[in-house]
Amino acid sequence: MLANILSRYWWLTLLRGLIWILFGIVVFTQPTISLVTLTLTFGVFALVDGISNVMHAIGGHRNNEHWWILLLIGLCGIGIGLLTFPKPAITTLVLLFYVAIWAIGTGLLEIVAAIHLRKEIHGEFWLALARLLSIAFGMLLVARPAAGVLSVLWLIAGYATAFGVMLVVLAFRVRGVGSRFAAARA
Repeated sequence: MLANILSRYWWLTLLRGLIWILFGIVVFTQPTISLVTLTLTFGVFALVDGISNVMHAIGGHRNNEHWWILLLIGLCGIGIGLLTFPKPAITTLVLLFYVAIWAIGTGLLEIVAAIHLRKEIHGEFWLALARLLSIAFGMLLVARPAAGVLSVLWLIAGYATAFGVMLVVLAFRVRGVGSRFAAARA
């Protein structure tokens, strides 16, 4: 079950959430951060987030037929993360579109995961809500690419913080699911 995978590695989801919250706080408190620095920071966070999802997928591939959803989410994050490093100055020009594509792509895939989780755990709503937020955020960036740099930084910070909080909530919701599955099997 997908919930079993998430519960076994609940701490990775918690870590992802805390990292996104930290990223949001840094951008909120340092609005004068350069776009190149923001680009590189985003690349690191997307890469770490992607690796975390790939670890979830690989760790649970024997237990769940839907493990590939987490693998695709992870590969999307790794791909976008790696695209930011070769030429960060140029990448800065298209960062908004990278973020938008990543947010929409992972949002759609994790909504699929939430649909599968609804039969396994209570609280899958948080995953779906986080992903709807991702899709809305990505679409907003595509619709308004000429928005002021500071506005975009604030949007990114708000998104990262809200997404991180939702991941933390999800981590604690799925944390106990593994022990319930183990008790049910016994």
